[in-house]
Amino acid sequence: MTAHSADDRKAQQEYRLLVREKRPPKPVIRNAVRAFWVGGLVCDLGQWIQGLYMRWGGFDREAAANPTVATLILLAVLLTGFGVYDRLAQWAGAGLAVPVTGFANAMSSSAIEARSEGLVLGVGGTMFKMAGPVIVFGVVAAFFVALVRTLLVRLSG
Repeated sequence: MTAHSADDRKAQQEYRLLVREKRPPKPVIRNAVRAFWVGGLVCDLGQWIQGLYMRWGGFDREAAANPTVATLILLAVLLTGFGVYDRLAQWAGAGLAVPVTGFANAMSSSAIEARSEGLVLGVGGTMFKMAGPVIVFGVVAAFFVALVRTLLVRLSG
């Protein structure tokens, strides 16, 4: 049995080497540049939308933030529903993972996939499976950031 395991290990090593040789190189620089530009464009779009709310809606900068985020979420959900967001994300990579649009895409795409199971158990249940860990992580991360900030302020003051 040991000889057979040694043969298996040797075959696995040869397979790994073959895979490593045949795998195409990752275009890291190109992907980083795309992510940078697309992420920047999403943020520019957000600034433009916020400017519209300030100019036409009479909001100040702080009050315009909430409808701006809601508009970005709506756009991401609509693009996901029409199948455009996934194609853009495939090309842009991490650039479309800007937190609010990426989260909206994740929530809506999981809901779309589960629609055949019904509105409550399918769509609603799947959305909350996705949102729960993200919300918990966000709350815990915010707590630790606030704790570190408080400690730094007290130590420096």
